[in-house]
Amino acid sequence: MAPPLRFVHTADWQLGMTRHFLDADAQPRYTAARTDAVRRTGQLARERGAEFVLVCGDVFESNAVGPRVVARALEALADGGVPVYLLPGNHDPLDASSVLRSPEVRSAPGVHVLDAPGPHEVRPGVELVAAPWTSKRPLEDLVARAVAGLPADGTLRVVAGHGAVDALSPDRDDPARIALAPLEEALAAGRLHYVALGDRHSTTRVGTSGAVWYAGTPEVTDRREVDPGNVLVVELDGSSPARVEPVRVGTWAFPLVRAELDSDESLAALRERLTALPAKDRTVVTLSLTGTLTLAQKAELDDLLEAQRHLFAGVQEWERHTDLVVLPADAELSDLGLGGWADGAVAELAELAGRADPGGGGGGGGGGTGAGADPLVARDALALLHRLAGGGPRA
Repeated sequence: MAPPLRFVHTADWQLGMTRHFLDADAQPRYTAARTDAVRRTGQLARERGAEFVLVCGDVFESNAVGPRVVARALEALADGGVPVYLLPGNHDPLDASSVLRSPEVRSAPGVHVLDAPGPHEVRPGVELVAAPWTSKRPLEDLVARAVAGLPADGTLRVVAGHGAVDALSPDRDDPARIALAPLEEALAAGRLHYVALGDRHSTTRVGTSGAVWYAGTPEVTDRREVDPGNVLVVELDGSSPARVEPVRVGTWAFPLVRAELDSDESLAALRERLTALPAKDRTVVTLSLTGTLTLAQKAELDDLLEAQRHLFAGVQEWERHTDLVVLPADAELSDLGLGGWADGAVAELAELAGRADPGGGGGGGGGGTGAGADPLVARDALALLHRLAGGGPRA
């Protein structure tokens, strides 16, 4: 049996990624943060005495990333001073246009592209068993092909794969799904010792062996990710179960904030929750707001969100899960004091806004279409009128 092995498992860097909800101020900081996460990964590998860093697919957002993205990535890799193995994934498959075929990547010191399926020797007695993507739509289980026929001969073997495991994927018609059961059988038989996977952005242990893991993305990319922002420090000796330690390297957060708004107190509670969130310049908040507000309360909410957008990297509403109804209090419409035809318009808007469905079944969901969108337009128009007429709080 080879001497014990320690390495860092990571994946889904997707360098060069842009997010539609980030503005011109936040996007460059997010881009830099993803490269900084790569640099921290290399530093962690050096500090922990890891022999190498294994990146299981989607190193780059696409094969069309610019030379600046590639150059900065390679500089970040070089800072770690630890060998790095790159597996092509679905975002950067090893096709004719692959960025991983570029001379800059191929000639970078300490960088190795896992461009052929099957075993790659790291040192005597240690192999990486690679399952690289050569197109965006494989027609078979690439991992199964890569590990076929491997013996239990004392070699420490780490599988480098990318894609959905059948135990987690709902798409039963996907020919590229990775079959979990044969991998766990091979682990139990000593033919394999660890299965390092990419594609799933949340850090996830798969199956019962304790040796099949998704590292997750080192920086969050979506609010639906459960546990992003980590890399895995893995230790193997061939005679005991794999020891896997998630270590956080990410600095951004995309929290989902749900709130039922129906009173001044609920608005104050929302303000306190947003105020308490740390690192606002690296935080994108998604709001799911439901309930019924008066005109004054809706104006206060608008002012609150406008102020928060200056602090956070992003504030957005999850339209399908946002259902707010504005019902003017008895005196609010008359207090506007608009007079003439404007009073009639306000009355029509109030009637229309009252048709919004806070349950989301008809017209209450933000961003609706057809008749369902009219109550939302009326709601916002009333709130704006209230603010312009001096009835709402001032920022």
